[in-house]
Amino acid sequence: MENTKLGSRVWSSLIIFGLFGQIAWVVENMYLNVFLYKTVTYDPTATAVMVAASAAVATLTTLLIGVLSDKLAKRKPFIAIGYIIWGFVIMAFSLIKTETIASIFPGANAVFLAAAFVVVLDCVMTFFGSTANDACFNAWVTDVTKPGNRGRAEGVLSALPLVATMIVFGGLDGFTQKGQWGLFFTVIGALVTVGGIAGLFLLKDQPNLQSAQQSFAKNILHGFRPSVIKENRVLYVIFCAMAISGIAQQIFMPYLLVYLEYSLGIKDYAIPLAALLLLAAAASVLGGRLVDRFGKRRFVFPAAGALILGLLAMFLHGRFLREKGMLTLILLVFFGAVMMGGNMLLSLILGASARDATPERSRGLFNGIRMIFMVLIPMIAGPFIGSAIIKNGTTFMDEFGQVQYIPHAGIYLGAALAALLLFVPLVWLMKKDKSLSK
Repeated sequence: MENTKLGSRVWSSLIIFGLFGQIAWVVENMYLNVFLYKTVTYDPTATAVMVAASAAVATLTTLLIGVLSDKLAKRKPFIAIGYIIWGFVIMAFSLIKTETIASIFPGANAVFLAAAFVVVLDCVMTFFGSTANDACFNAWVTDVTKPGNRGRAEGVLSALPLVATMIVFGGLDGFTQKGQWGLFFTVIGALVTVGGIAGLFLLKDQPNLQSAQQSFAKNILHGFRPSVIKENRVLYVIFCAMAISGIAQQIFMPYLLVYLEYSLGIKDYAIPLAALLLLAAAASVLGGRLVDRFGKRRFVFPAAGALILGLLAMFLHGRFLREKGMLTLILLVFFGAVMMGGNMLLSLILGASARDATPERSRGLFNGIRMIFMVLIPMIAGPFIGSAIIKNGTTFMDEFGQVQYIPHAGIYLGAALAALLLFVPLVWLMKKDKSLSK
C-alpha cells in the first residue's frame, strides 16, 4: 500500500515557502495595483499593462528556469537564493516616488516615468519570484508528493494565498492606509528574504531526482510539440480549464481593493475581507481532505458552480445593495466567501489533477507550460477585459482635469460569464480523465 504521509520537514517546507511566497504575491497581485492607483495614476489601463508585462516575464522565467532545474536535477538553490533576492527587490519599491522622479527629471512626464519604473521593477521582482516559487518550488512540491496525498497538499497550498492576504491585511494594511508605502514594502521584503535564508537549512531536494535526458533547447521546445500535446492531452485540457478560471479571476482581482474602497466606500476593508478569506481558506483546507477521501469527480462541478454563483451574487450585491449597513457587509462577506471558496476548491482539484498527469522527468518543464495557461493568458486577457468594463462605468475629473475611472460591479458579471466556459473542458475531463475518479 502506498505511503501517503508527508513528514514534518516536508510539511514545514510546504508551509514556509508556500506562505512566504504568497505574502510576496499579495504585493504583486493586489497591493501594487493599489500603489499604482493611489500614488501614480487612476487609469486602469496602467494596471492592465503592469499585470500583462509581469505575466509575460513570469511565464518565460518559469519555462526557462523550470527546464534548467530539470536538467540539473536541483530545486533547492533556485528556491532559497531566489527568495532571498526576491525580498530585496520588493524593498526597492519603497524608492519609487512620483515627487522624487519629478525633481530628478523636471522636463519629463513624472507620472509616466513613475508608472514605467513600477512596471519595470515589477518585472524584475517577478523574475526572481517565478524562479523561486513558480518554477522550482512548484516542481519540488510535485517531486515530494504522490497522488494519494496531493489533495491535502493542494488544499493547504490553495489556502495559503488567502492566509497570506489576511496576514498582510491584518498586520500591514494600516501602513498603506497612512501612505507609509516604504515601510510596507520593507517589512514584506524582509519576511521573504528571511524565508529564503531558512530554506538554506530546511529545504531538501527529493533524493534520486533524475536529470532530464534531452538537451536544454530540446526541453524548452518539448512541451510545444503537437505529438507531446497529443500524448498528454488530458494535462493540456486541465491547463485550458486553469486558463478559463484564471481569466475570470483576473477580470476582477486586480481591481478588488480599489473597488471596495472607491466604489463601495469601504475604507476599513481589512476586517470584512479577512473574514471572507478565512471562510474561503477553511473551505479550501476541508475540501482538500474531502477530495483525497472521496475523489475529485464529486467536487469539480460543485466547485465551478459555487465560483459562478458567488460571482453573480457579488455583481448583484454591488449593483443593488449600495446602502451601508451591517446586513450589506455580512452579505458581502458571505457572497465573497462562496466565490473565493469555489475558486480555491476548483484550483486545488485542477492543480492536483495536473500534478497527477505531469510526466515525472519533465516536472519543471511542464510547470513552464502550465504558467502559459495559468498566468500568461489570464493575466493578459483578464485585466484588459476588466479595464474595458470599468471604462464603461462611472468617471470623475481629477484635480488635473483628467478623466479617471472607478471600478464597478460589472467586473463580477464579466467574470461570471467568462467562468461559464469552464464547463467545456470540465465535461471533457469527466469523460476522459481517469484521475478525476481518484
